[in-house]
Amino acid sequence: MEIKTKFMTRNDCYTAGRKIAPKGIMVHSTATPGVMAAGWFSRWNKSYKAGEINRQVCVHAFLDDKEVWQYLPWNHRGWHAGGDANNTHIGFEICEPGGFSYSGGSTMVGYDVKKHEAYFRAAFKNAVDLCVHLCRQYGLTEKDIISHAEGNKKGIASNHSDVGHWFPKHGESMDTFRTAVRKALVSESSTGDDGDFEVGDIVEIKASAGLYYPGGPAIPSWVKGSYHLITQTQSVGKPVVKGGKTCVLLGKKINKSNWEDSDGIMTWVDKDFINLISKGVKADTGTSEGKKLYRVQVGTFENKNNADALMTKLKKAGFDAYMKFE
Repeated sequence: MEIKTKFMTRNDCYTAGRKIAPKGIMVHSTATPGVMAAGWFSRWNKSYKAGEINRQVCVHAFLDDKEVWQYLPWNHRGWHAGGDANNTHIGFEICEPGGFSYSGGSTMVGYDVKKHEAYFRAAFKNAVDLCVHLCRQYGLTEKDIISHAEGNKKGIASNHSDVGHWFPKHGESMDTFRTAVRKALVSESSTGDDGDFEVGDIVEIKASAGLYYPGGPAIPSWVKGSYHLITQTQSVGKPVVKGGKTCVLLGKKINKSNWEDSDGIMTWVDKDFINLISKGVKADTGTSEGKKLYRVQVGTFENKNNADALMTKLKKAGFDAYMKFE
């Protein structure tokens, strides 16, 4: 998913500079009808100490039906929970559509469920996608996601009702939200992965991956712009586990457009964070004019353009390459 970033550097929460190791995610909703994600920057990028704003508050991100805006680094201690969850949880706000008002705290007056259904579904999906992204980045699961109201019941957040005052109007709850996150995590883990990576396989790192493995270094953007060759799957005869996840070592970098290889990252990466592009080199025996020969299969592809590019490279290198469609 696309996450737009613009840190609230004027906000006292940002300048405090305190860090956390995220252990969970807290879901909020704004209770401010009609103000979308991009509009919160000008509202909150202000200093309480300097008298520019009358609230000491800041969350990591806002999202609506179209955009996700990150306003604090994910590992930055936010001011969103009003309790101990600030020390452990990433907090984000789902923006609410316009055309209604509030009465008595959390009562939505004039809220038209049918009119706002499309908006809600799109915002709900963006919230699920953001949680999937954060779960991948920090080694979390759907069980680590709570609402502000649930945080209050656990004694780690202030007394707020979000998002329990809104989700049920559209037949949803935090339980169905967590179920949607779990399904997305399972679906993404299985996409393009046969579960048995081998040395020589060509892979790419998933767009949602933020770290090489839970607790590991951040992945630079250029790394996701290339394919990579698996050079090692074990060490001393055993799988390599980092951050609680089984990893493989990625070596050579392979350009997606022309399949030219170059020096790679030489980094261990969580197997759940990569997609299989092509199986590696495989040799099988055959006969020709009474002689035993070896045929080398370089790769298999769903996309013919990728197959054409690699075959062109092989021919330029002097190999008698051919393509077989099955």
